[in-house]
Amino acid sequence: MTTRTNTVLGTQGVMESSATQQARAARARYRRGECRPTAGIAPGMTQANMLVVPKEYAYDFLLYAQRNPKPCPVLDVSDPGSPSTALAPGADLRTDIPKYRVWRDGELVDEPTDATKAWSEHPDLVAFLLGCSFTFETPLRRAGIEVRHITSGRNVPMYRTNVQCRPAGRFHGELVVSMRPIPGDRVAEAAQISGRFPSVHGAPVHVGDPAALGIADLSHPDFGDSVEIRPGEVPVFWACGVTPQAAVMASHIPFAITHAPGYMFISDVSDTRYEI
Repeated sequence: MTTRTNTVLGTQGVMESSATQQARAARARYRRGECRPTAGIAPGMTQANMLVVPKEYAYDFLLYAQRNPKPCPVLDVSDPGSPSTALAPGADLRTDIPKYRVWRDGELVDEPTDATKAWSEHPDLVAFLLGCSFTFETPLRRAGIEVRHITSGRNVPMYRTNVQCRPAGRFHGELVVSMRPIPGDRVAEAAQISGRFPSVHGAPVHVGDPAALGIADLSHPDFGDSVEIRPGEVPVFWACGVTPQAAVMASHIPFAITHAPGYMFISDVSDTRYEI
């Protein structure tokens, strides 16, 4: 499959996409301490959610993800103790995300821009990288469908729902969704485009009335920022990779590290890798 971005000669004499260069430059900035949401950064490159837990809980979460593939599509799993991923050789999962969350007994205790200190507390941490809906936002925008949180310079709005995920071992909790306002006459097209990316949440899980998901007020998201919904637009909801964080909270996992909602890991993998 051919990449959709221009290519230039890489430093080691291989053809490297300009989008890949943008992804690596973004990770370098985050490693130096830049902190901002990653929606719209390195268009065309796959972004990922992250959950890191001690090896003792890794199988339970792998089973949880297998049972709940819509919100928890696994893209990569690290070796115990390793902060590396095949999605971006040379990247460091401890430093290359703009903002992290550290959890103890299901409680959020810190939001550092560098997770190295927290990571050092356990020698056998296992990192899960999960598909993120930011990945299919580039195809939506190429089709002329506005992604409101990008054009307004905000984080995507995310909401906890009344839909319970299927439990596994220690993990249980509710589904979290992200929302994007879509013109009513383009909802089917947005669903079709995102549906071509099942490894990054795929098609929407709900269209229309937020109350059906137990969401009382769209102007007050549980994570991220609210966005304007204009006349003629419909709220469209996708499964969200913050769902594992809801499981950490509900399950009182003793220790975990995650990305902060909306602050993703940007990989070296083209979004076309996950398009079907």
